[in-house]
Amino acid sequence: MEPEGSPSLPMIDEIHSNGGINLCDGDVDDEPSIDGTNTTTTTNNRPIISSGEQLDVEAYGGLYQGRTKIMRLLFIAESCEGNPAMRLEALRMAHDEIKKGENTQLYREVVQKIDGELGPNYAMDSAWCDSVDRRADQKKEKLENELNAYRTNLIKESIRMGYNDFGDFYYAHGALGDAFKSYVRTRDYCTTSKHIIHMCLSAILVSIEMGQFTHVTSYVSKAEQSPEALDPVTAAKLRCAAGLAHLEAKKYKLAARKFLETGSELGSHYNEVIAAQDVATYGGLCALASFDRAELKSKVIDNVNFRNFLELVPEVRELINDFYSSHYASCLDYLGNLKANLLLDIHLHDHVETLYDQIRNKALIQYTHPFVSVDLQMMANAFKTSVAGLEKELEALITDDQIQARIDSHNKILYARHADQRNATFQRVLQTGNEFDRDVRSMLLRANLIKHEYNLRAARKH
Repeated sequence: MEPEGSPSLPMIDEIHSNGGINLCDGDVDDEPSIDGTNTTTTTNNRPIISSGEQLDVEAYGGLYQGRTKIMRLLFIAESCEGNPAMRLEALRMAHDEIKKGENTQLYREVVQKIDGELGPNYAMDSAWCDSVDRRADQKKEKLENELNAYRTNLIKESIRMGYNDFGDFYYAHGALGDAFKSYVRTRDYCTTSKHIIHMCLSAILVSIEMGQFTHVTSYVSKAEQSPEALDPVTAAKLRCAAGLAHLEAKKYKLAARKFLETGSELGSHYNEVIAAQDVATYGGLCALASFDRAELKSKVIDNVNFRNFLELVPEVRELINDFYSSHYASCLDYLGNLKANLLLDIHLHDHVETLYDQIRNKALIQYTHPFVSVDLQMMANAFKTSVAGLEKELEALITDDQIQARIDSHNKILYARHADQRNATFQRVLQTGNEFDRDVRSMLLRANLIKHEYNLRAARKH
């Protein structure tokens, strides 16, 4: 590599053994010096955390409760067809969780998927299903009678509670559409801000389960219109829900902001939707993919609140620090080790490839930015790829105008095309002068019109 402005100097003094350019030692704001040497010579040999191990399904399932725990476990089972042990463990845990509830339809589906592979204890329990269904019919009839009585007496609070009970009933039995309708009907009978927020949280929960993220955004906005009734935990829940909606819409920067704003008060209070570890993972990866260097420093690394979440997922914390410090090989190792488990996440799996591509492209851009020329062989070693593969990646970035450079394919060198700063400065000065001249002429014209009472005379003629 040759530093900008010093083509005769030798290559940069030090390249990290892990392939990254050393930008800092303690102060991550230090940039590479203009003469191409690094400000420090300290290497970073931080060991890679063994995040490439198989997902601990039992520990993972323990982070959640309720329906989302079941759906996450079933998603893992569907995604692990090539790993029978993990698949059966996920199905076993899902079966046990379902038996704690009342969703007989989901129970039948899971037993069918187990197909006798877990022994007689996990065979179809028809007696349990019949018993639960009978109790459900009785409870539904009771709720209908109570609601009819409340509506006859026109007691708003009782009607609200009646519809809310119906929503809970339908949600417990897996009738998500009916549950959503029942929760939304309570809106007409809400008399306080807390009632409205309770209705919004219920509607958000069901909408997330149904995958209707436009509803999630709508009800988050509605709940935030009553800030006086929002306690820190509720505010954190709303930010998580908004973050999931933005993530689903592939608006990664907005998603990152919402997850980064989530208060540490969240704890395990929202594990029917999301765990604190998910906040760190989703927020960290979305920030890496969408934030520039300054935002990454101020909104992620220096964010004391978000640091509490990152402590729960050390791999994500380390890869963010490595990326910011330009230790790209280490950062990419962390990402590679995390990938298999991230693909088992029910919300993140569709976005892993896109996020990884964006993070890698940002790393390539950041690596080349300070230099006039870059040795492609050294860069390929840093990113653990072949020179031919690296050339293709760089060609795509140059074509998209994300890197201002040209490739010398014969000598395997990337030459930066930096703008003529002198000419650009003169052009800005000329433009500013022309704008000033125009503004002064406009002010003089206005002053003369006022002086000669032009507007008054025109009015008198009419």
